[in-house]
Formats: sequence, C-alpha cells, structure tokens
Amino acid sequence: MVEAGWTVYLSGEIHTDWRDRIRAGAEAAGLDVAFVSPVTDHAASDDCGVAILGDEERPFWKDHKGARVNAIRNRTLIRRADIVVVRFGDKYRQWNAAFDAGYAAALDKPIITLHEPALTHALKEVDGAALAVAEAPEQVVELLRYAMTGTLPSAA
Repeated sequence: MVEAGWTVYLSGEIHTDWRDRIRAGAEAAGLDVAFVSPVTDHAASDDCGVAILGDEERPFWKDHKGARVNAIRNRTLIRRADIVVVRFGDKYRQWNAAFDAGYAAALDKPIITLHEPALTHALKEVDGAALAVAEAPEQVVELLRYAMTGTLPSAA
C-alpha cells in the first residue's frame, strides 16, 4: 500500500547536492512526497533578521535576530513534517541541524540522520534520537520508500 502525501523536512548541511539526490530519487521511485527545508541561501539566512527588522550594532544580536526569524519557518515546517531528515557534513558545523533534530525529537517526529561513518562518535546523541542512520542520500530514499510502501529495494 502506498501512503500518499507525506511531507519530509530536509535539515542541515547546505554545501552539497544531498537534497537534490533525495528529491530525484523519491521522484524516480514514484513517492508522493513534498520536501521542505530551511532557507538554504546562506547569506539570506544570516541576514534575514537585520534585512527585515533593522540593523544591529553587535554581531551577536544580528545572529540572534536572524536565528529567531529563521525559527519561524523552521519550527513551523518541522511541526508539519511527517519525517525529519538531518544531514551533517564533515566540513562545516551544523549546529542549527542539531537543534532541528532536538526539536523534532521533542515533538516525537521520526528522524533519519545522514552522515559519513567518521562522524558517528561526534553525533552519537543525535543518532540516538534517530530511528535510522543513513550514510548516503540513496539510503534515505529507500527508507522513505519502505516507510511509505512497505517495499524493499529490488536488490534485497
């Protein structure tokens, strides 16, 4: 049985094509999934607070204002999501993704983490909240396919 109309929140690292790979894989698998995410334009995300609400003299308050403005979108989309996928890359610190994972866990949302095996120790608490830990976007697609249809990958 195919479940229709799931919403998947894609959180985390913004410097690789992992979101595109998941979207393309889900489309190829015929999954009825709407993907949502935080703003992935780094400059827009950093500057949204001061661009909308006015300048700040200190960088701390600029960042604080931006984080709170971004939280309006992120928290709303996480609350609406059926599943939250959180990607951690090795090159940049994704503290916001760790927050998203914690927020999703507090809402009892199913979480899939996505990261390289080398990050397992650093992310053990985040992975502990996840229902699945994937190493590749294609594994996330297969997890979604199985959750939505009960169908295993053809190679299994």
